Amino acid sequence: MAAVALKTETGRPQGSAATRRIRREGKVPGVVYGLGQDPVAVSVEWPELRAALTTDAGINALITLEVEGDKQLSIVKDIQRHPVRRSVMHVDFIRIDPNAELLVDVPLNLIGEARELIAANGMVDQVMFSLSLWSKPDAIPTELQVDISELTVGDSFRVENLTLPAGTRTEVDPEDSIAIGTVTRSTLEAMAAEEAADAAAEEGEEGEGGDAEGGDSDGGDAGGDDADGGDSE
Repeated sequence: MAAVALKTETGRPQGSAATRRIRREGKVPGVVYGLGQDPVAVSVEWPELRAALTTDAGINALITLEVEGDKQLSIVKDIQRHPVRRSVMHVDFIRIDPNAELLVDVPLNLIGEARELIAANGMVDQVMFSLSLWSKPDAIPTELQVDISELTVGDSFRVENLTLPAGTRTEVDPEDSIAIGTVTRSTLEAMAAEEAADAAAEEGEEGEGGDAEGGDSDGGDAGGDDADGGDSE
């Protein structure tokens, strides 16, 4: 994965008023830290930051920051957004060692068509959307593909079913589900209605059988009374 170059400005004034002014100028305040070095307050041009984060690598893009003439390999650690406008309010960059592993979240993308599941009026329920991976910077994948073609009702595609790229590893529980084959609500309702109808039919059959047995029993008692009467005479 090639790194994207991004220039920064340092020496930005502190305080909320100064920060608002920086944002009005179309810049994003931020900080660079990591690798045992002191944190450095910076600001970056928003169009350049947006371009850096809209490559195929997304939030995991490698960024070569130019900080006071020094080039530092980094990755975005955190982005703070406005709760309503969703505009970027602050960005954290963390310096990284190109030869050391780092922990990143990689998107999970479902591929394939679960034909057997579809034939059973089922659906695919994705319950995990990204996977935490340990990877060296040059081996970070842009996404992980999850082939759900063989998924059936009640079946799960788990972390252990993934084929991870070379040079990466995960500490996520291999039994954790990524996608589950389930049935739609309408199918569940239809199944419940069918089960209720079957149960009602079984109860009806049992009731009819009980009445017939009861009739035989009454007849037997009547015969016994006649026999008693004969003995009496």
